Amino acid sequence: MSTQFEIPVRDAGRWRVLAPFRFREYRLLIAAVTLSIFADGMFAVVLALQVIELNNDPVSLSLVTTCFGAALVAFVLVGGITADRFPQRAIIIAVQTVNVFASSAIAALGMLGALQIWHLAVGAAALGAAAAFFFPAYSAILPRILPPEQLLAANGVEGVVRPVFQRAVGPAVAGVVIGATFPALGATVVAVLFALGLTMLLATRRTLKPAEPEHRSHVLRDLRDGFAFVARTPWLLWTLLFASMFVLVVLGPIEVLLPFIAKDRFADGARMYGFILAFFGLGSAVGALAVSSRRMPRRYLTVMMAMWGLGAAPLAVFGFTSSFALMAVATFVIGVTDGAGMVIWGTLLQRRVPTSMLGRVSSLDFFVSLAFMPVSFAIVGPLSKVVSMQTIFLVAAIAPVIVAALAMWAAGMRRDEIANPLD
Repeated sequence: MSTQFEIPVRDAGRWRVLAPFRFREYRLLIAAVTLSIFADGMFAVVLALQVIELNNDPVSLSLVTTCFGAALVAFVLVGGITADRFPQRAIIIAVQTVNVFASSAIAALGMLGALQIWHLAVGAAALGAAAAFFFPAYSAILPRILPPEQLLAANGVEGVVRPVFQRAVGPAVAGVVIGATFPALGATVVAVLFALGLTMLLATRRTLKPAEPEHRSHVLRDLRDGFAFVARTPWLLWTLLFASMFVLVVLGPIEVLLPFIAKDRFADGARMYGFILAFFGLGSAVGALAVSSRRMPRRYLTVMMAMWGLGAAPLAVFGFTSSFALMAVATFVIGVTDGAGMVIWGTLLQRRVPTSMLGRVSSLDFFVSLAFMPVSFAIVGPLSKVVSMQTIFLVAAIAPVIVAALAMWAAGMRRDEIANPLD
C-alpha cells in the first residue's frame, strides 16, 4: 500500500476535481492514460475509414469491430482475476506494450500498401484483448494510490479526459489528418501516442502493488465469489443487466452505422464523422466535470439511471435528419448524460465494493455490460440492409428509457440509496 495517504489533502472546494494531482503516481498514471485514450479515439476513426477505403461495406466494418468486441468480452474475466492477483502497474504496462505493437503493425502494413481487412480484424482483436486487462487493473489501482475521498475527483478527471480525447480531440484530429492524407498516416500517429504513454508508465514506481490477499485461492473460486457478490447485490446486478441491453441496442448503430450516415449525408464525410463524435466527447467531459466538482448526489442511483435511460432519447435524431447542427446537439446531450452517469458508477464501485474484490467485480462489470457488444456490432450491419435507419435509431432511443425504469423498480434502488448514503 502506498504511503502517500499520509499527506494531508485539503478540500479544494469547487476545484476538488484537481485534488488527485497532488500525488506523483497519479499524475504519471493519468498522463499515460490520457495519451492512450487519445490514441484510442484516433484509432476508432482510423479503423472505420481504413475499412471504408479497402471495402466500402458496413458488413466489413461489422466484422472488424466484432473482433474487437469479442476479444474484449472473451478476456475481461481473466483480466479481473489477474488484477486481483498481480501488480496492476505491470498489467497496465503489458497492455500498453501490446497496443504499441498492434498499432505499429497496422501502420506499417498500411504504408506498404499491403493492408487487408483480415489484418485490421487481427489488430482489433489484439487491442480488444489488451483492453480487457486494462480496465480492471486501472479500476483496482486507483483506491491503492489515492485516499477514498479523492476517488470521485479521480473518476471525474478520467470522465473528462476520456470523452475529450477519445470522443472529441482524437476523432477530430484523425478526421482532419486522414481527410488531408490517408488512413495509414493516422495509424502511425496512433502508434506514436501509444509509445509515449508506455514511456510514462515506465516512469511510475514499482511500489504500486495490489493488496495482500489473506490466502491464494483457486482461480475458479475467485471467479465464483465475484459472481456471487454481484448476484446478491441487487443495485449492482440490475445496473449490469441494464448496461448489457443498452450496449446491444445502442453501441452497434453508433459505431457501425454512424460512419456511413456521415459519408452519405455530408460532402466531407470523414471530417464530419470526426466532428460528430467530438461533440459527444465534449458533452461527456461537461457531464463528468459537473458531477465530480460536487459531492456525490444523495439519490446517486436514481440520478445515474435517469442520466443513462433518458440520455439515449436523442439517438432518434440520427435516423431522421441530415442537419449537422441537430446531430451535433444530439450527440452533445447524449455525451453529457453518459459522462455524468459514468463518474457516479465508477465511484460507486470503488466505494461500495470490497477492495479485495474490486478487480473481479470490475471485470464482471465489463463482461456483463459488454457481453452483447460483439453481437450488436455483428448484427447491425446486415440488419441495416433490411431495416431502415430510422427504425434502428428509434429503438435505440426508446428501449433504454423502459429498461432503466424496470431496473430501478426490480432492484429497489430508491430504498437502497437512502439506506447507503455516500456523502
